Amino acid sequence: MLATLLDSLKDEKKASLAVADPKLASSINKLPGLTLTPISDTTTNEIYRAIRDHLPSLIPGLKQENISTMSLGLSHSLSRHKLKFSPDKVDTMIIQAIALLDDLDKELNTYAMRVKEWYGWHFPEMGKIVNDNLAYARVILKVGMRTATSNTDLSDILPEEIETAVKAAAEVSMGTEITPEDLENIQLLAEQVVGFTEYRQQLSLYLTARMAAIAPNLTEMVGELVGARLIAHSGSLMNLAKSPASTIQILGAEKALFRALKTKHDTPKYGLIYHASLVGQATGKNKGKIARMLAAKAAIGLRVDALSDWSASGEGKGDDVDDEERSALGVLSRGKVERHLRALEGKPLLPRGVAVGPNGKVAQPSKWEVKEARKYNADADGLAGDEPAAIEPVPEKKSKKEKKEKKEKKEKKRRKRRSPRSLSSKK
Repeated sequence: MLATLLDSLKDEKKASLAVADPKLASSINKLPGLTLTPISDTTTNEIYRAIRDHLPSLIPGLKQENISTMSLGLSHSLSRHKLKFSPDKVDTMIIQAIALLDDLDKELNTYAMRVKEWYGWHFPEMGKIVNDNLAYARVILKVGMRTATSNTDLSDILPEEIETAVKAAAEVSMGTEITPEDLENIQLLAEQVVGFTEYRQQLSLYLTARMAAIAPNLTEMVGELVGARLIAHSGSLMNLAKSPASTIQILGAEKALFRALKTKHDTPKYGLIYHASLVGQATGKNKGKIARMLAAKAAIGLRVDALSDWSASGEGKGDDVDDEERSALGVLSRGKVERHLRALEGKPLLPRGVAVGPNGKVAQPSKWEVKEARKYNADADGLAGDEPAAIEPVPEKKSKKEKKEKKEKKEKKRRKRRSPRSLSSKK
């Protein structure tokens, strides 16, 4: 409609066109072959406001209800076009999921510690043998009282060596007795721990699937957890994609950055990206280099994830493009970073999913070892009756007063030797 209107008015030299949007007026003014002058000022806005208020009277047959419905439909269409709405492209779900995952970790840790402390009064030895919180809670639910441990099959919960250690510790446990009512409340709390843990695993799988659908290249480079935290910290995938690599590198370390700028010290080298597996495998001197390179590659992958439209690429619909093709750039970029890290470190890299400590070493899971019980030492018993104890002679130590007196005598002798009278007598 606008093109038809401009085509009919292109030969008019003294015509003026009232435009409500200043940006549209500027674009019309730049079109070649037009001699009319677009006007966009406060007067134009007042004219349009008056037209909108009296539109039903200006157009016969138009009702106010129809105008409201048309405005609502137009608003929805514009918003959907602006957001490029798709069920698989909603990064809000990722932000909520990673926030819930962090809250679950805190609550789960609190509940698990409470269960161990509570049941530890009854069976304190099991806390040192069973380290896994989920296995600990399941053992409580299945065993109940400590005395039933030896008759309970725990092979579906614990490995054989740990099960043997638990049953052996239950025989000689020093815990106190508890009532059935106490055990019931402990088991109710253990059920909460089991339920939260299972839901956390389900939520983690959901987050992994969402990240693979929304940001496959970012997931390939930094992992789903770090990628989700970066998106949540920025507010949306589009905001993160607009950020430069230097911002992505220190995202999450804003306090340290502004403190360093205020005190004129060195700025931080990494923020949330520090928890990526590639940065964790680098040693201290190379962490900053790998973080900078990984942030640069992640910035490119983020723009592909946020701005690519597979359905408009000419290769078919978006559903026809498989996951490997979507994440091809991320796999290629990760390979380049790995080769650079291998050249810097001079050693082969660890496979994905291996836990790395802050010092760059692999974190080994703690293993329980069954040790021989300490034997009773009869020689350490005290004497009974009127039997005299053999007293060994203890060498007497000189008191501080005696040491001080001896030191003062030596000092007096030294002063006498250096006094002038002693020197004259010698002469």
